[in-house]
Amino acid sequence: KSLSKGLGLWLRGRARFSYVRMKYLFFSWLVVFVGSWIIYVQYSTYTELCRGKDCKKIICDKYKTGVIDGPACNSLCVTETLYFGKCLSTKPNNQAKLGDQGNLSELVNLILTVADGDKDGQVSLGEAKSAWALLQLNEFLLMVILQDKEHTPKLMGFCGDLYVMESVEYTSLYGVSLPWVIELFIPSGFRRSMDQLFTPSWPRKAKIAIGLLEFVEDVFHGPYGNFLMCDTSAKNLGYNEKYDLKMVDMRKIVPETNLKELIKDRHCESDLDCVYGTDCRTSCDQNTMKCTSEVIQPNLAKACQLLKDYLLRGAPSEIREELEKQLYSCIALKVTANQMEMEHSLILNNLKTLLWKKISYTNDS
Repeated sequence: KSLSKGLGLWLRGRARFSYVRMKYLFFSWLVVFVGSWIIYVQYSTYTELCRGKDCKKIICDKYKTGVIDGPACNSLCVTETLYFGKCLSTKPNNQAKLGDQGNLSELVNLILTVADGDKDGQVSLGEAKSAWALLQLNEFLLMVILQDKEHTPKLMGFCGDLYVMESVEYTSLYGVSLPWVIELFIPSGFRRSMDQLFTPSWPRKAKIAIGLLEFVEDVFHGPYGNFLMCDTSAKNLGYNEKYDLKMVDMRKIVPETNLKELIKDRHCESDLDCVYGTDCRTSCDQNTMKCTSEVIQPNLAKACQLLKDYLLRGAPSEIREELEKQLYSCIALKVTANQMEMEHSLILNNLKTLLWKKISYTNDS
């Protein structure tokens, strides 16, 4: 009797062990399967949209048949001193229309000057076709308009709808670059905390931050209209070896007139439906169930939101309280507020002055 009882306990123990083992194996297989599928989909997307050799062949075929032309064509297709390196984006359709701009005649003259790649005083048919293709891209338009500004990468040349701009040494405001496979499995909150550990010294961060504030000034009600920053994330900003800010990706900086046309009368259920990019938000009119055209938050407020943790971490104790106060005042800015432009200028100048006073006499700046 005791023998049969012991045998029964042993069998039940083996059954429980087998069940736990099967359960463990099933979930392990499921994790591997799901992870492999995610990696496959991401890799397929990457290879589908990052085909440098195919792009070069298409562009060079058009150049050799005289369809397009530009100052970068010879380097790309003949001497082959220009080549494709790292693929920085897998997003297609980064296009937008020119829209109505202030000082349109001056803008046209500026575009014609840039389009004349060989500087012979005439725009050939190939150069004109290249320029027209490029004008569908926000980033190219901004580089033309802001070509004399410090924080806009210099336009080095173009060929068809390919354009070349100056190299930027550090291609993110902060953080460390990781393989995209690893990025898939890192929680966003942990990633943000980890990124803040990989930043320059505080005086250098302050200098970079001043650069961003100056860029906000450059695109705010300039001679060619107002431009809105619709994706103010760290990956779109970089800096050079002197810690001067350089815009790395300006594709989501759009003319205000364009954004109003894109978003107005869009059907909406709530304010969440009235977003362009990640940061340009309008409100949903509950009476008409349509998006309004006025953006809620100005560029400066979005820039300050990005800079808050960046500047407060490691800030000198003697200015930390005042810096935090000014940053929160900046973040609270609204486009609809009375005297917004005056507040905008006052807050921006106060922030720049506070930072410059602290770093003016340091070696790091």
